[in-house]
Amino acid sequence: MNVALVVLDTLRYDAFQRHFDWLSGIRFENMWSTGRWTVPVHASLFTGKYPSEIGVHAGNTTLDCSEPTLAETLSEADHTTRGFSNNVNITAPFAFDRGFDFFDGGWRVQNLDTDTFDWETFVTETRNRGPRRYLTGLRRCVTEDCATWPSIKRGALLKLRDLGISEQPDDDGASETLEFVRETTFGSDEFLFVNLMEAHWPYEPPQSYRRSDSDSLQDGDNYNGLAATLGEGPPIDSAILERAYDDSVRYLADVYEEIFSVLREDFDYIVTLSDHGEMFGEHGVWQHAYGVYPALTHVPCIISGEGVPDQQCAAPTSLLDVHQTILTLMEEDAPSDGRVLPTESVGEWVAKQSDSTTDESYACFAEHHGINRRSAARVAANGGDPSEADHELAGVATASGYGYETPDGLSMAEIVSERDGEHTASMEKFRNRLATHRKRIQRRTVEETATTSSVIQQRLESLGYA
Repeated sequence: MNVALVVLDTLRYDAFQRHFDWLSGIRFENMWSTGRWTVPVHASLFTGKYPSEIGVHAGNTTLDCSEPTLAETLSEADHTTRGFSNNVNITAPFAFDRGFDFFDGGWRVQNLDTDTFDWETFVTETRNRGPRRYLTGLRRCVTEDCATWPSIKRGALLKLRDLGISEQPDDDGASETLEFVRETTFGSDEFLFVNLMEAHWPYEPPQSYRRSDSDSLQDGDNYNGLAATLGEGPPIDSAILERAYDDSVRYLADVYEEIFSVLREDFDYIVTLSDHGEMFGEHGVWQHAYGVYPALTHVPCIISGEGVPDQQCAAPTSLLDVHQTILTLMEEDAPSDGRVLPTESVGEWVAKQSDSTTDESYACFAEHHGINRRSAARVAANGGDPSEADHELAGVATASGYGYETPDGLSMAEIVSERDGEHTASMEKFRNRLATHRKRIQRRTVEETATTSSVIQQRLESLGYA
C-alpha cells in the first residue's frame, strides 16, 4: 500500500474552490485545522494530537514530543518513508524529519546547517534592486562570517539561473518537487509526505503567472503579518497582495496537477490538504499571524485514489483524522485523537458515525497559542507591543457552525451541514465545548530554548515568520 500526504501550505478554502476543480476524490467540505500556522498543524498531522497535548506550537517550534510520529510508526513497521519539504519550519533542524528514511526539500531549505552566505534570502529581499545587488552580495561573502568560496559559488549558480543558463527553479520548490517525484523509483509499500509553498508569502510564481502590478511587491521586503496586524497594516495595498496570492495559487494548481498525475502512477491513495489559510485584512489580521478565524482554520482536504468516488462529505472533520486515516490505510496502529475518514461511500460512513451530525457529537478544535519569540522580537523592534497578541484562543466546529474566540469575545460562523433544515447554533454550547476541551487536554508545557542559525533566521524572515 502506497499513501501520499501532500500539504499545499497556506491555501485558503475559497482559493482551492476556485482553482482545483480538476482534483478528483472525496472532498471534505467541513475540514478544520488544529491551528493557524504551519508548525502546530504539521505536528498534529504527524502525531494525531492537538498542539497543546504535544507542546509544539508558538511556544516551542521543535517536534520534540515523546509521542511517535506517523513516519516513525510506519518506518518501524518496515514501510519506506520519504519526505520532501519546501518549508523551512518543517525541516531537520526542527526535528520534523523524525522517522523518515529520506528527507529533503527545495532550494528554500538547502544549506540550513552550513556557514555559506544565504543567497536565497538575499535574492528574495533584493529582488527589485537590479544587477548591482550581486556585487553587494559578493562583498558580503568576503566581509561576513561565512565560507567565502562556497558562498561565491552558490551565488554564481543563482545568477546563472536568472540569466536562463542554469536550470535552477524559478518558483518556491514545486518544480523541484515535480522533478523529485518523477525521478524517484517508489516501491510497493511507501509513505510520502510533501509540503508545497507556492501559496505562501512572498507570492512569487513564475513570471508568466504574474499580473502587471506584481512589481508593486517590491515594497514588501519587510512585510511581516504580525507586525502588520498589530501596526498599521502591510506596506503593500491589500488588493495587490490578493492578486499576487491568486497568481501564486493559479500556478500551484497547474504545477500540482502535474505532480498529482505522476503520483497517481505509484500511489494507491493521495491525501491533498492545506494546513491553514491566509488573511488579507479581515478582522484586521494579515497573513496567518494571529487568531483562529474561519479563513485560517477552515481548510480544503480531498482523498483521491483508485476506486475513491467523486463525492462531498459535509460532516465536520479535523486534520487529526488524516493521521488516523493514513495509519488505517497502511494497516498500522498508534495513539491518535482522530477517526478514520471515508475512502468509499460517504453516505455509508456518515451512517456508521454515532449521531455524527448533531451538535453534541464530534467536534473539531483549533488552537492559538500566542506568538513565538522570533515574531515577538520583530514586532518589538518595530516599536509595537507583541503582548497584544500573545495569548491563547480556541475555536470549535460542529455540524451547527464554528464558534471561535476573538479579542472581543466569542463569534460564530455558519458552516454547511449534513442535516436538512436551519441550524441555530448556541453560543453557550460553543463555550461549553471549548471549556470541556481545555479541561480534557493533558497539556505538555514546554518553553523553547533552542536557538536557530543566522541562515534559518534569515529564511524565516523572508517568509514573514520573523
